[in-house]
Amino acid sequence: MLSKRLIICLDVRDRMTTKGVKFKGNVDLGDPVEMAERYYHDGVDELVFYDITASAEGRPIDIDMVREVAERIFIPFSVGGGIRNVDDMRRVLLAGAEKVSVNSLAVRNPEIIAEGARAFGSQCIVLGMDALKVPETDSVPSGYEIVVKGGRERTGIDAMEWAKKAEELGVGEICLNSIDADGTKEGYELNITSMMSEAVGIPVIASGGAGTEDHIYDVLTEGKADAALIASMVHFGTHTCQGIKDAVSSRGVRMRMKWS
Repeated sequence: MLSKRLIICLDVRDRMTTKGVKFKGNVDLGDPVEMAERYYHDGVDELVFYDITASAEGRPIDIDMVREVAERIFIPFSVGGGIRNVDDMRRVLLAGAEKVSVNSLAVRNPEIIAEGARAFGSQCIVLGMDALKVPETDSVPSGYEIVVKGGRERTGIDAMEWAKKAEELGVGEICLNSIDADGTKEGYELNITSMMSEAVGIPVIASGGAGTEDHIYDVLTEGKADAALIASMVHFGTHTCQGIKDAVSSRGVRMRMKWS
């Protein structure tokens, strides 16, 4: 069995890490480069950086920030926000990131997944997916709808169908974020996580709702996720990366060892 991963997400706005609840009420927390280095030394397996206003502002990702992160940490990290085409993907990867994440762009232009996978390999392409629980309908049979533009625009696209299509196009893994659970610290949305983990053959990263070590354990076992993404638990100083991994590992979940 493959080891499970612990991943920290840093939402970045105006060169500051920020955190909100259900995409609202964001507060600034600190410099993303310094925070990345701290989490690296604390034993996190991977990091994810989202420039949350780049797409809305029509500007590219902050490449200087990507380079600075790459100079300080020696674990995989992915970058999303402001990715407009394959050339932008190339710039991010050349700046030192291991992966690029596409979300709203992929919904508008699904072929960007195939183009990125052909150019750099599927392992470099992550599909970011924000899912909202809705009533089941003929168009959204799973009861989970894809929402884009930072939670501001509903698409009418069924989350399960979108995941399967993205896998066919060549995406390497899916970062599944539950809008309903995001930032609440009340636990992951286990239903959609387990549904998606069973529906696709690529890794699924669970995102949204982590508040306790029990939540991490639950999503990696009952939710069948390959990795758990966290933010508030460590951003606000209530937990440490290594402490979380040790606690979950002690309950029989095989976690990655600390990078040396």
